[in-house]
Amino acid sequence: MKIGATIFATDYCIALTELAPALEERGFESLFVPEHTHIPTSRRSPWQGGAELPPEYSHTLDPFVSLAAAAAVTSTLRLGTGICLVTERDPIVTAKAVASLDLVSGGRFDFGIGAGWNAEEMEHHGTRFETRFRVMEDRVRAMQAIWAEDEARYEGEFTSFEPSWSWPKPVQRPHPPILLGGETVHTMRRVMEFCSGWFPRGAQLPDPAGGMERLRATAEDAGRDSATVSTTVFGAPAEAGYLDACRKAGFDRAILRLPSEDRDGVMPLVDRYAALIG
Repeated sequence: MKIGATIFATDYCIALTELAPALEERGFESLFVPEHTHIPTSRRSPWQGGAELPPEYSHTLDPFVSLAAAAAVTSTLRLGTGICLVTERDPIVTAKAVASLDLVSGGRFDFGIGAGWNAEEMEHHGTRFETRFRVMEDRVRAMQAIWAEDEARYEGEFTSFEPSWSWPKPVQRPHPPILLGGETVHTMRRVMEFCSGWFPRGAQLPDPAGGMERLRATAEDAGRDSATVSTTVFGAPAEAGYLDACRKAGFDRAILRLPSEDRDGVMPLVDRYAALIG
């Protein structure tokens, strides 16, 4: 099982141009960063982690810009969004950003996606909370058309465009792996329909073996070979016992969380986590 890392890339934490090479040198397989375009001050939407939303949520760098910087100083480290909020993005622009990052990284990008939890944040982008999953799927399918076709056209519920040219195309064909975040059976069904991989959160997956059993059953119901679905535990507890349970369950990768701090707060954890790679 591969081991990667995730960090909220912010304007005050360790630079990814320093962190990414350090991860690569120590044998980490990947680096993932999350996305929030902004955080409305109304704070209507409750955060699952508690009452107070940590400051990094409103200080995130653009994931495609920060990962491009990381790509420039690494050669083997895979780079991913964990997650990209496609409900808050124009799909034509995002399709180009994904393809461009895949190109400049030499085909090392993983496109982790999700519908999002902050209702007021997505409302500012014109997406109603109750339609977020339909919007997400529609925009992903529109992007898949752009990546696959020289003259792409798409007609969907929320997205439509006439025959158009858009290059570059992704290096990875037909497109970078699309990993869908979430733990419910509804998420698993969506994975089977239009995604490459399942991207559950470790905090919501206390039983990795049980999660894999549900995924295999969902794949069987959908008529898809579960072996074609990659599996990544995002934000997995950095504990040998939990990671061993993920390995035994058959997960392909676990992503360990780093704090959004300076190098003195991050690098000791990088070294400690490196001991878990094996």
